Amino acid sequence: MSVVVKTVDDLSPCAGKLKPGDRLLSVNSNEVNDVLDYRFYTSEEKLKLRIERGGKEKTVKIKKGEYDDLGLGFETYLMDKQHSCKNKCVFCFIDQMPPGMRDTLYFKDDDSRLSFLFGNYGTLTNLSDADVERLITMKISPVNVSVHTMNPELRVRMMKNPRAGECLKYLRRFADAGIKLNTQLVLCPGINDGKELEYSLAELGKLYPAVQSIAAVPVGLTRYREGLPKLEAFSPQSSRAVIDVIDDFNAHFLYFHGETIAYAAEEFYINAGLDIPGEDYYGSYPQLENGVGMCRLLETEFMRALESNDSLPSPGRRVTIVTGTAAAPLIRRLAEAAEEKLPGLKINVAEVVNRFFGESVTVSGLLTGGDMLRALSGQDLGDEILIPANSLKRDEDVFLDDMTPSELERELGVKVTASPTDGFGLLEAIIGENNDV
Repeated sequence: MSVVVKTVDDLSPCAGKLKPGDRLLSVNSNEVNDVLDYRFYTSEEKLKLRIERGGKEKTVKIKKGEYDDLGLGFETYLMDKQHSCKNKCVFCFIDQMPPGMRDTLYFKDDDSRLSFLFGNYGTLTNLSDADVERLITMKISPVNVSVHTMNPELRVRMMKNPRAGECLKYLRRFADAGIKLNTQLVLCPGINDGKELEYSLAELGKLYPAVQSIAAVPVGLTRYREGLPKLEAFSPQSSRAVIDVIDDFNAHFLYFHGETIAYAAEEFYINAGLDIPGEDYYGSYPQLENGVGMCRLLETEFMRALESNDSLPSPGRRVTIVTGTAAAPLIRRLAEAAEEKLPGLKINVAEVVNRFFGESVTVSGLLTGGDMLRALSGQDLGDEILIPANSLKRDEDVFLDDMTPSELERELGVKVTASPTDGFGLLEAIIGENNDV
């Protein structure tokens, strides 16, 4: 297989040697099929690129020198098509999406390469033995895996893929090769919690220290589940039961290994009416990309930023912070602390109920522009509206319902700003662009 060069940076080792349209066949005699091959084989200082141009093959010698990158661009970032998911999980969120949205939102990715590149979680069901061996050879680490259960038969039933159980063997192969693993368990009440959760934690614990973290997150249910398997939401009692199982596992693991590796998502604590654990519980936040520990880190960073802040907002500055129902109590606490520390500042916390997906979806990252508009219309919104940046599509200024922040701003007549999800950035956004933190 070959990949086609689309662009060549003018100031790069390949400038004047390769051209757009060239086919990259191999690097130092190694075939290049995708971005992992490309990154791995171009890490050396001296390279021989075998290319095809105009139907003829030739070898181009490259010396990287001070450059880390060759400066080549390709049609897609992965250099080939993104691998789609072959599972039909009973809890799949994509299957619960409303109709009429943009096509890209219905794509189910399950690409191990995105795990390495962007921290995405994959199920391993798309991998072959050869794929696993390639990842081991390249020392790709860590690998993020959506495990859900370590019971092979149950995993097949939950994911509706006959390979779902057998590919759990790859976890052991990765562990034996020294590849670090971050794992997640999407829990469904009455299916893979309780005794099944205890079993999964115990089996993953046997793969320590390769398994460096385990996150348990609750199943997300929207109002679009017609024709899908019947699933229940976690109650306060069942949420507390999950926390108890994880706490018990951690207590034993701490005794034998001197650290803990399992984390219950903050939604479990919120749903159970319990305080979110302190900073020590999350350690180095190994599951932050999975949203685990996000609320605790936000509060910790915000309070530290507030304590060290020497700037003042403009006199009489008034802002509205938009948030989902899950984080609303936390954001209100932070707003009260900021108002107390910064004279003249007034913060309105707008808790937006998710009508688009359903009220059971409570996270800020799944809020839409339409729901924000309905919740904010007719209110005194002050000088500026701060919306959570993670409610916008990555690298694009658009909400899930295709509304843009500019359209929201025009409808409400108040400046709309995407606020960072970290505590330091949130305080900076509250104070305003004409002030320094």
